[in-house]
Amino acid sequence: MEFEFRHGKIKFNRELSNLDKLTIRFTKVLKRQKIDYVIISGYIAILFGRSRNTEDVDLFIEKIDKKRFFSFWKELGEEGFECVNTSNPDDAYDSYINDELALRFAVKGTIIPNFELKFSKTKYNIYSLKHKVEVSINNEIINTSELEMQIAFKLKLGSEKDFEDARHLYKVFKEHLNIGLLTSHMAELKVEKRAEKILWGKG
Repeated sequence: MEFEFRHGKIKFNRELSNLDKLTIRFTKVLKRQKIDYVIISGYIAILFGRSRNTEDVDLFIEKIDKKRFFSFWKELGEEGFECVNTSNPDDAYDSYINDELALRFAVKGTIIPNFELKFSKTKYNIYSLKHKVEVSINNEIINTSELEMQIAFKLKLGSEKDFEDARHLYKVFKEHLNIGLLTSHMAELKVEKRAEKILWGKG
């Protein structure tokens, strides 16, 4: 794959997978509802060419009130999605997403793959939402986490799958990464030694 970088945006073309199509379909609802969002975690590595499976696509969204949430919930239903946690939108808002618990949405009648939504509340959540990257795949736009933060956080999470995601993203984008920003994130998350081993092959 060839990536085009312009003004902090990434553009490329490739054959869309079923998960890509589903992600585009889901995020279009967010866009129509004018809800700010950012995709994080494993799907980003998959989007940029890593060959592995995932059961969910993780997103942070801006904090919205119940009225806007109900409108979002209604349109998701019209688009063919349903909440895996609960069928009650009041419960979904009060007992889950507003209580810092994830909500999961999947195509009606299925469980996997699903979209895991949380409000952006922590420092890193808010940073990811504020510094999201606009990605154009086959001229369809989705918002993903800043690559430098994504790589550092994958090292922090610490599973072998996370390490492989970090290694893949670093290898694909190393000529375009802001290394100063990357090392700053790594220092804050205290993953410098992991970076030496996983990304740079030292030690």
